Amino acid sequence: MSALQLFTALTLLSVWFMCIEASVHDYAGERFVSKGNGFVVHGGSEGIYSSLPNHSESAISANGDSFIRFEKIIFRRPKEFANISSGLVQAIVFEVDDRETIGGSAYGGQRAVCCTADLAKLGVCSQGEIIHRPSTKNPGWPQVFGVPFNIDELTATLQPKSIQITKTGMYNLYFIHCDPNLKELVVEGKSIWKNPTGYLPGRMAPLMNFYGFMSLAFVILGIFWFSQYARFWREVIPLQNCITLVITLGMFEMALWYFDYAEFNETGVRPTGITVWAVTFGTVKRTVSRLIILMVSMGYGVVRPTVRWSHIKSYYAWRHVLSCI
Repeated sequence: MSALQLFTALTLLSVWFMCIEASVHDYAGERFVSKGNGFVVHGGSEGIYSSLPNHSESAISANGDSFIRFEKIIFRRPKEFANISSGLVQAIVFEVDDRETIGGSAYGGQRAVCCTADLAKLGVCSQGEIIHRPSTKNPGWPQVFGVPFNIDELTATLQPKSIQITKTGMYNLYFIHCDPNLKELVVEGKSIWKNPTGYLPGRMAPLMNFYGFMSLAFVILGIFWFSQYARFWREVIPLQNCITLVITLGMFEMALWYFDYAEFNETGVRPTGITVWAVTFGTVKRTVSRLIILMVSMGYGVVRPTVRWSHIKSYYAWRHVLSCI
């Protein structure tokens, strides 16, 4: 594989990994996977800060409101199972500290997600539904809601719903059903996860400010460097031209990353074009930086390629003097 092909592959791979991070989670025919005695689709996992107090009076453009919103969530089943009714297809949203409130077992055996006949007899849950208990740390959680399939219906639509976030934490969403007749079920639609300052996930929210600060730092560095470059342009060596290139690439990289996160924060979806250019500039900058280090280590721009005859005579003269001392 050539260096160009390797560079292209690494760039595209980096972009792909970064593009999977989004606060708008789209479900395009996601299939349910068997987990224990239930069938599950992981709908998303994001860090979300709590809504700001008095967010209606906040000057922040995003209004300081945090929520998880469900839009056009549709469950679709095959035609051969359309002539039977089924149990609920449920969505469950919980904070990671409440994960132990999900699932259970009748006699201390294997933990089940769906309520079994034994557990139903104990009166702790309804058979065919998700086992969950109210959280002791977060009243009103986990949030569980669902929709059934009626006879002769191929689709079941979850009513639009918005869940207000009042506690900072890592939130998880799962779609779960307990009916083996729905094992070919798929889910379509999207969920939107929003933080107080925008759609950036909680773990990525500080990065926008970081890249904004770095952009400013590179601008200040660039102004200082280019002013000195113009002032002493007669004495500039080739190595300093390379340093100028690195600073320029760094300015573009930091600015692009800032605009990338700003757009992500505004829309909830990562802008592919800006991300590609940011990764490209960053890769080129790091490549040039390493080449400069290699060149300096090999003596380029630091030592002379040749030694003048006068320097050789001076060297031997001093050597003779020192040997006589």
